[in-house]
Amino acid sequence: MIVKHLSLIVLLFISLNKLDVLSLPTVTFDEFFNYTTFSSITVSPNNDQSILIQTTHHVWEENINEEHLYLFKLQDNSKTLITKQASSFQPQWKDNLIALILADSSAKPNQTNQSQYIHLYSLRTNEMIPISIGTEHVHTFIWSTTSMSLYFATRTPQSTDARSAHENEWKDVIDYREQYRGDTIYRADIENMTIVKIEPLVNISYSVHEMICSSDGRQLIYSTEPASSQMENIVDNELYSLDLTKPSPLIPVRLTNNTAVEKNLKWSANGSIFFTVMSEGSVDGEYEEMQGRLYSLNPNNGRIQHWASQFTGEITNYVLLQGDRQGVAILGQLGTEVQVYHQQSIDAVINKLMGWNGTYEKMVTFPGDNSSAIAFIHSSFEKPQEVYFVDRIDQLNAARQITNENQLFTERNLPKGKPYRWTNKDDGTEIEGILLYPPDKFEQKNLPLYVLIHGGPHGADVNTFQPDWYSCGPMIATEGWLVFEPNYRGSTGYGDEFLQGVRFQIVSRPARDILFGVDALIHDGIVDPKRLTIGGYSYGAYLTNWIITQTTRFNAALSGAGAPEHVADWGLTDIPYTSVYMFGGYPWQVPHLYQAEAAIFRMDKVRTPTLIIVPANDIRVAASENYILERALHSRNVPSKMIILPGESHLIPNNPWHGKIKVREEIKWLQKYGDTCIPPCSERGVARRGAAWTNGVVPYEFDSDIIPWLQELVISVMQKMERLIAIENVACVQFRPKLPNDQYYIQIVQGLDCFSYVGQGHSPHVVSLFYPDYFSFYHEQSRPDRDNYIRVLYENIAF
Repeated sequence: MIVKHLSLIVLLFISLNKLDVLSLPTVTFDEFFNYTTFSSITVSPNNDQSILIQTTHHVWEENINEEHLYLFKLQDNSKTLITKQASSFQPQWKDNLIALILADSSAKPNQTNQSQYIHLYSLRTNEMIPISIGTEHVHTFIWSTTSMSLYFATRTPQSTDARSAHENEWKDVIDYREQYRGDTIYRADIENMTIVKIEPLVNISYSVHEMICSSDGRQLIYSTEPASSQMENIVDNELYSLDLTKPSPLIPVRLTNNTAVEKNLKWSANGSIFFTVMSEGSVDGEYEEMQGRLYSLNPNNGRIQHWASQFTGEITNYVLLQGDRQGVAILGQLGTEVQVYHQQSIDAVINKLMGWNGTYEKMVTFPGDNSSAIAFIHSSFEKPQEVYFVDRIDQLNAARQITNENQLFTERNLPKGKPYRWTNKDDGTEIEGILLYPPDKFEQKNLPLYVLIHGGPHGADVNTFQPDWYSCGPMIATEGWLVFEPNYRGSTGYGDEFLQGVRFQIVSRPARDILFGVDALIHDGIVDPKRLTIGGYSYGAYLTNWIITQTTRFNAALSGAGAPEHVADWGLTDIPYTSVYMFGGYPWQVPHLYQAEAAIFRMDKVRTPTLIIVPANDIRVAASENYILERALHSRNVPSKMIILPGESHLIPNNPWHGKIKVREEIKWLQKYGDTCIPPCSERGVARRGAAWTNGVVPYEFDSDIIPWLQELVISVMQKMERLIAIENVACVQFRPKLPNDQYYIQIVQGLDCFSYVGQGHSPHVVSLFYPDYFSFYHEQSRPDRDNYIRVLYENIAF
């Protein structure tokens, strides 16, 4: 009797939980764009368990984004707002002073000779004092570890005389290569929240990206990048050391000489320098793009060691535990999860720490020789980002939530997500992605599909919830679409070989990964094959542009900041060395590869209505690339629309309305075209009158992609068909190569679908692979009266 009552209680509890979920409203469009993002976490150096947390907020009435900086005290759970004008620079904490760069909303583009400041905030008096440091913008800054001095780097300023002489000679004319200047590193001595002395330490020909100071205050390590910010030569990125005990001008000592871009510098207790290389080069050979790795450098002998070398995924971040005396904790992505791992020493096994499913981010450690306390950000498919704290890193499951910025999203019925795996049947490679189901439709069948392709290519879609204009999958799922996020070849989290599989076939191979995924979803009955749409931003748009030249199965496409070709893309982007690596050479060295992977040369095959989003000031993917795509679509009479976001760079950082309008228009485009199937989707053999080829003669030509042996195979099949359907040795159909005056002909391409138009009414008449639809017959299952006679069980159909 007790068991029966207990079972009844359990069932009642489960039922009530289900009712709670069903009773929750879905997130509205406006709510989606009021999500709070955490920009940074900085812990107090004073061992008092205080944390600086910086958050991003959209200020709609002012058309701006604001960075809010708060002080959280864990002892009493208090929260104090320091400023609403923080910037992308992470605050630097020293004793009771916080140094920070404030965003200057009054600054005008290209304005020169405007005073620049580092601001000091006193935790004792709650005062914010501006410290003037000249007229050049700060590139990076750091406190001394042993004194009240700040080290900072700016572009080397011109003297008044030099500037006047240049203006007299050149007027407003720009000498392109000569306009760039390297940096100067300064030391600013602080007393009573004022600068008493600014001393230039060294002038260099590069720009300074990052600096760290040794624990004894005797050395300054800095990383460099090109003064032009154009990544043309990988040797512009190295590590250097300055001996701070010597008088200025100091002489930099180069510590590295490799093809890697070193970032995220930290100084360990034993004097080693830790850094990451995030898919940008190699520390021990020619330039090679691999997953994120962690290294340590001995500055005395130059020896570099690879930490967590047995980890097969992507290292996204790390912290040193007790200055590395307890090893390192890393955030590692394997598949669709980002979890916390620990390695005690360079030779020790790496262990995964027990925690919550989902994504850990921005982990920081608290000071103290015996402390293993950490703070971090966590989220998952149905759990919004918040900041958490735990006293022991090996007790992640016991972490307590210390922020409540996104409480609203816990009160909404959010899309449920799950991993999904399939096989690329070309080479047998297993591919993984994510499915985001519309609310209340988890694991339902025959859903409309939106393929959302991530950028990169070296990135991945993971188990997280971070809604914004880029990660718009949850909003589109809420509108009723099953959102498919494929981690195609080139993605992180699946090994270096998988990541490098995109090389030389930068769009064609990942496109096949994606399309085989769509095939699998159709085969499994999960999606409706007549309601397929696709889109992506940045590299996701490169792939979108390519895929719509390979198939007409998608009813609508969304292309944001992508390129349809690669030569001008190489010439205009700020990261041209990536193109050179991906293609294995410059455009004049391997022109056939640059052309073979370019969508622009296949635009005659595109029929998919396409919406294009263009950040007007984009230099990562030049805005002009989108104009090329739009003109090609317009010339082909393909329904298209281009929306330009004024004043925005690649990441659309300035006006929150631009991102919101982007997603609004994308959803409207999907709603307008998403249910309208493009032929031959609806033209697949009942007879079609007026479509027969004249005199039974079918002219043909091969696309340049069809290699010779495949052409021979197709011709032999055509000849066999001529014999098989001949009546009393009289040919009913005859194939021959296309002549210049042939108005109608078939163009045989190597696409990813087997499809064709019906009859000779289309010219050029595209035949993907080789399929006999080009005569004048629809497939029997496509008869308009089919459903009067049979019932199609879609779940049993193998595609």
